[in-house]
Amino acid sequence: MIILASKHLAVYCNLLFCFLAGFVSAETVTVTVGTDAILKCSYDANYYGRLSACWGKGTIPNSGCANEVLKTDGTSVISRLSERYLLMGNLGQGDVSLTIRHAEEQDSGVYGCRVEIPGWFNDQKHHVTLKVNAVPPNPLRIEAREVKERTVTIRWSPVFDGGRPITAYRVDIKNKQTPWETKKTTELHDPSLTHVTLVDLSPSKTYNLRVFAINSVGMSETSNVLTITAKEAAPEGPPLDMQLVALSSSSIKVTWKPPRAELRNGVLRGYNINYREFDPVAKQFKRWQYLTVAATREQETVTLVNLKPSTMYGVLIQAKTIAGVGPASNAPLCSTLDETTPSTSATSTTSTTPSTSATSTTSTTPSPSAISITFYAATVWEQSTASISGVPPDPPVIELKKVDGNSFSLFWDISSEGDSPITGYFLEYKAVNASWDYTKNAVDFGAHETEATIIEMNPSTYNVRMFAKNSQATSAASNVLTITTGEAGHQKDILITSMMPYTASPLNSPSHHLIGIFVAVGLLVVTGAILTTWQLRRLKQKKGTLSIWLGNGEVRYTDCESLHEL
Repeated sequence: MIILASKHLAVYCNLLFCFLAGFVSAETVTVTVGTDAILKCSYDANYYGRLSACWGKGTIPNSGCANEVLKTDGTSVISRLSERYLLMGNLGQGDVSLTIRHAEEQDSGVYGCRVEIPGWFNDQKHHVTLKVNAVPPNPLRIEAREVKERTVTIRWSPVFDGGRPITAYRVDIKNKQTPWETKKTTELHDPSLTHVTLVDLSPSKTYNLRVFAINSVGMSETSNVLTITAKEAAPEGPPLDMQLVALSSSSIKVTWKPPRAELRNGVLRGYNINYREFDPVAKQFKRWQYLTVAATREQETVTLVNLKPSTMYGVLIQAKTIAGVGPASNAPLCSTLDETTPSTSATSTTSTTPSTSATSTTSTTPSPSAISITFYAATVWEQSTASISGVPPDPPVIELKKVDGNSFSLFWDISSEGDSPITGYFLEYKAVNASWDYTKNAVDFGAHETEATIIEMNPSTYNVRMFAKNSQATSAASNVLTITTGEAGHQKDILITSMMPYTASPLNSPSHHLIGIFVAVGLLVVTGAILTTWQLRRLKQKKGTLSIWLGNGEVRYTDCESLHEL
């Protein structure tokens, strides 16, 4: 009987505890960072009428709500911890569900809802466990800011980071005609970036570009895909297989082929043909004459007429695009025929090996009128200068921020703007073994920009320098940086030619290597001496003697101790 009574007492106590604590229910809600979390809680307003209720973060205490975040009197919200906490349900019907706008990871935890029902221990209690999970960043929206012959600058606006800070951006680029498997990928470990410039594009080529944002959870979905076509540039190669054939005493036929396809840098619009008479007595040329023809086919032909008989002529041909004229192809001098000669007597041809400084080979029929004198044309690039009518800005001072794979970041400053405010900057870059006058690749920057990140399509060693400009003039060149970029994960060499000279590290000096050798030898000698002393003391303890000496290149020993003791 006593045992049965004690069992009934335990059941009664549990029921009494539940009655005193009130009814408590629980559930779990999982959302992602940035979305709205809705924590359900309601009561029967038709039966009880409008009742006061509260929400708190933590388990529900004996009275009220722990760490209260919101309270209602049944008609309206009378207090809340933040504007993110809302009651979006119909209070008149008893819906006191809590909405947390734009949930964050730190919102995770247990929330308690208490509905204050009149009477002792009648309150309705409800627990909800909220889990807010971080996600990868939202996809970017990118746009091309500036497209030039060999460069493109793309930019984007900051996006929602998914609840974790963005740590890097990934830029993919490929030729439009190839699949994404052929892309070149660059990771930029600078979360503050909003734009980047890609250089070393091929003129007139069409590319696809996309960018991803990365945080500790993962990588965003792809941005929109940009399709950009680099602007045309002047051809980089000369016309090929140029031949001169004398047709008569007053005409020479000129034939040639276009430059190599990869060196045309755009659609060929035509050719400039320059020719002039050579005076063998004075050994000098006379004035140039010019002729322009359209590009129409893969084998071009033009006939120069109204020439002088028995006279040598030199000819240069340059291909041109809408952007400019390329290097010249030339052939050895060719002479017109004598007035009495009925047919062609001389032929001149150029080498088929493409080169910006075209070499010529002579292929002539035996004739005293064909003289193998070759002349060359050089493409001259003008310096970037401006007519100075006022005080130009001081040259910028540029510094390298970091090299990251095949990209590098730099920043700059200027001490004086000159007579008027700065209107912009432009950065020039070239291969380290090229001349500044040979190629000019420039990237423009706005007046208020002071840093930039550059992606090299073809990692190598480059020189970069910068100019500042105002409405009056352009500054002199800045200091020159020599930067070596490489594939991601490889060691990068950074050479800044405008900074302090390299000083060898003391740890790498020859004296330290010698010291290390001496220390190692000394340790070996000391160790050998200790071992020898120990063995000799053992032999002495056995009351034996052992004499070892060197004689005639041999080791000799005396006395009775066995050599095995050694």
